Amino acid sequence: MNKEILPHQLRHSYVTNLLNNGASIDVIQSLMAYEKSETGRKYAQLIGRIRKEYYQKYF
Repeated sequence: MNKEILPHQLRHSYVTNLLNNGASIDVIQSLMAYEKSETGRKYAQLIGRIRKEYYQKYF
């Protein structure tokens, strides 16, 4: 793999994976030590929007 991977990208991938596998926002906020509760909710909104787009596209 010849691509640079930044720590933020790893964190984002980890949170996305947790959400996609049913982890609650509270658990994610605790694991990621977010200072603001809004941070975890932004991920959840993004994931929800992407799921909706995929559903509309393929079903």
